[in-house]
Amino acid sequence: MHNRRHFIASITAALGGSVLAADGNPKTILLQSAWDTVNIGDIGHTPGTLRVIEEHLPEVKVMVWAMKLDERVTVMLKKRFPKVEILQGSLAGKGEKDEALRHAISNCDLYIRNSGMGQDISFMQFCQKVGKPYGLFGQSYFATMVEGKGAEERIALLNGASFIYTRETKTLNILKKGGVKTPVLEFGPDGCFGIDVRDEERGLATMKKLGLEERKFITVQIRTNTPKAPGVDDPRPQKLNPLHPSPEQIADDERRAAKYRELVTMWVKKTGHKVLIAPETIKEMGHNKRLIHDPLPPEIQKQVVNLEYFWNSDEAASIFARAHTIVCHEPHSPIIALANGTPVIHTYSEFHSPKCWMFKDIGLGEWLLEMDETPVEKMAETLFAIDADYAAAQGKVRKAMTYVHECFAGSMKHVKSALDKA
Repeated sequence: MHNRRHFIASITAALGGSVLAADGNPKTILLQSAWDTVNIGDIGHTPGTLRVIEEHLPEVKVMVWAMKLDERVTVMLKKRFPKVEILQGSLAGKGEKDEALRHAISNCDLYIRNSGMGQDISFMQFCQKVGKPYGLFGQSYFATMVEGKGAEERIALLNGASFIYTRETKTLNILKKGGVKTPVLEFGPDGCFGIDVRDEERGLATMKKLGLEERKFITVQIRTNTPKAPGVDDPRPQKLNPLHPSPEQIADDERRAAKYRELVTMWVKKTGHKVLIAPETIKEMGHNKRLIHDPLPPEIQKQVVNLEYFWNSDEAASIFARAHTIVCHEPHSPIIALANGTPVIHTYSEFHSPKCWMFKDIGLGEWLLEMDETPVEKMAETLFAIDADYAAAQGKVRKAMTYVHECFAGSMKHVKSALDKA
């Protein structure tokens, strides 16, 4: 087997590179991911991108530097990707896990930062220090990444990347305008679009318990101006999860919830079908109950369920796959839904980040509605247009996802090229 691998590696290297090293062993990608366990999007990025890598580069060895894990996420990842090694630790730490992480990065063939919003540069600094190529897969950035204090260093580090894929073209234009000239700088969808994990047993049991019939319920969730956890302030200059919401921010929450309550009421009255208040993030579960479910009239409330526990991405995928439409102020419930063939309406607020534009970039601009500027009548019109010709709506989902996977195929060619050169 070793001789065969060495022969294959020698031949393919002569033909322009290989995903096998000179000794015949698979080359290694180290993927930084698993950002959190309290957000199904931050959970979903990891199985999504691992699936894309597995599909296009099956011979490559993959290691995941998981920023946060819990038992159910770990079980999900190990069940779906049993060969993937999971690491934890920090670049600056002094423990065994930290040392093992640094050793793994120093010995990998390519480091990839998975889809996300963070503006951290320490991974690029470390990769340059140890001489390892690195790339960014499905990133979003605020303009401050290439502006203001320290911008020159950040731009230089971005320019050192083998490739940068931005998950929407607004970030792509921000980087180009800021002077980033990476060899590969292109649009590339959020890795969560690749998700294929499901927990059918739990999903179907939840639907039965809540009386949800296939394709006869919608899901909703707003995002509130509230802290991520009690008493914890948001460290970012742009307080996306403010510890002390201003009166204006509280009023925004009330006004947005009132729109969703009206939309829910219109849906129930017109169709007689149910609504699931479905958690993308654990911090919104109580707020959505308080702001959407509880103030509804009793006759409408009977048809609305607020999920009482926080689910994992695989259970969410199983339920989204059977929903009629996902209506969400957050972006990753819609992504998981699209990956499972279900129409979506993303009622976005761009303040949260430019990632909202990825839906327009994959051809679903008509389902992208600004939360504050869009009257509830327009939201209802969009929802009932989906309902009026549901087969056509599903066709739009399939077309968008075909494009997404074409993009993934293109990006994986550049990932392979970077491995070839390693």
